[in-house]
Amino acid sequence: MRITIAILLSAVLGWNLQLESVPRAVASAPLSARPLIKPRSLPLAVLTQPKYDLLLKNGHVIDPKNNINDVRDVAISKGLIVAIEKNIAPSTASKVVDLKGLYVAPGLIDIHVHVYAGTGGKSYTGDLSVYPDGHGFRACTTTMADAGTSGWRNFEDFKQRVIDRAKTRVFAFINIVGNGMGGGQIEQNTEDMDAQSAAEMAKKYPEVVVGFKTAHYAKPDWTAVDRTLEAGRLANLPIMVDYGQVLPERPHEEFYLKKMRPGDIYTHLYRKFDPTLDENGKVRSYLFEAKKRGVIFDVGHGGGSFVWRYAAPSMKQGFAPDSISTDLHVGSMNAGMKDIVNVMSKFLNLGMPLQEVILKSTWNPAKEIRREKLGHLTVGAPADVAVFKLERGDFGFVDSDKMLMKGSQRLACEMTLMGGNVMWDLNGRGSEPWEKTAPSVKN
Repeated sequence: MRITIAILLSAVLGWNLQLESVPRAVASAPLSARPLIKPRSLPLAVLTQPKYDLLLKNGHVIDPKNNINDVRDVAISKGLIVAIEKNIAPSTASKVVDLKGLYVAPGLIDIHVHVYAGTGGKSYTGDLSVYPDGHGFRACTTTMADAGTSGWRNFEDFKQRVIDRAKTRVFAFINIVGNGMGGGQIEQNTEDMDAQSAAEMAKKYPEVVVGFKTAHYAKPDWTAVDRTLEAGRLANLPIMVDYGQVLPERPHEEFYLKKMRPGDIYTHLYRKFDPTLDENGKVRSYLFEAKKRGVIFDVGHGGGSFVWRYAAPSMKQGFAPDSISTDLHVGSMNAGMKDIVNVMSKFLNLGMPLQEVILKSTWNPAKEIRREKLGHLTVGAPADVAVFKLERGDFGFVDSDKMLMKGSQRLACEMTLMGGNVMWDLNGRGSEPWEKTAPSVKN
């Protein structure tokens, strides 16, 4: 029996066992009479192999899903979170990064971006979009959802051109317009709004498509909304709505209370074109009623969809977003929006607690797009991690109308990890000093 076990250990662990010569007579002897087979010592590499690939040490972890808001160590192996504890010995990890004084959170999830770049077109389906990897990791973002830039006709081109090539995890809302956000009359063409075709495309790529989108509709009927809703029903997916023009034939209240379903997403929460506030500056009661019905309200800051004169009084009255997103594109990133970390900082300065800001940039959007394996630091989850510094000082934040609000705190993205790999490291916290590897110089 001992010989058998020794041989098995040798095969499994790679031990080089020196077995004594064992005659048949000995092998057949009673167990107590058989000689003990002694292996050689274990190789040093086996004895000293670290338990973890990476240890994030001393950071203040904010993981809203798991109700963690405390200083913890985070251990990562093989691309997964494997431990979150008060104190993990540095000797157990191949690499240790000290994050004392910084905040550690799940990688951010931005559910409103435009990343269908590289087509040569002059609209969002082209030059107005940005490539995800160049703009997400530096803003602590590991997951994006493209908000209807492509439609059911050009989604597959978008997928092979951008999604399949990106390191960023990119999902997509499919536009109800077959040609997507091509601008002008392309987005008003009701003959190209085909719920059945959109639903079929979503069913073909369920690992990528998270819903449907209608945007910029300017006609006085419900065609765009109704067909997007129909696609959602056919594919059992939520819809995201950019309301377009507000017209008396399409009343806002009817849209929220009779059209939108629980789990459907209204983006551009604080845009100036919506009748969010009444004549007395109060948030309209039907918006609170819509929230109770389960309608999701998303920021979608963009280049023209976030104004302080709506955001500030709405926040004071308790009408806050369910998720924080950017509406990232060439115009917005070079204007008041900048990036998702800047948008998060705006809500910090509007009075939203940091833990809630993190919640609405991670776990909430993960649930909204039905990707609950993301947006948290649960043991076994992908090691998508955002590391922030909370800066104190005198800062300025600009809205879509180029109006200024002063603030005293600002988040900065220090590090971004995706699947345990460092994708962004502002101050080289994960790097070794160059002097350690430089050859010695003799005078």
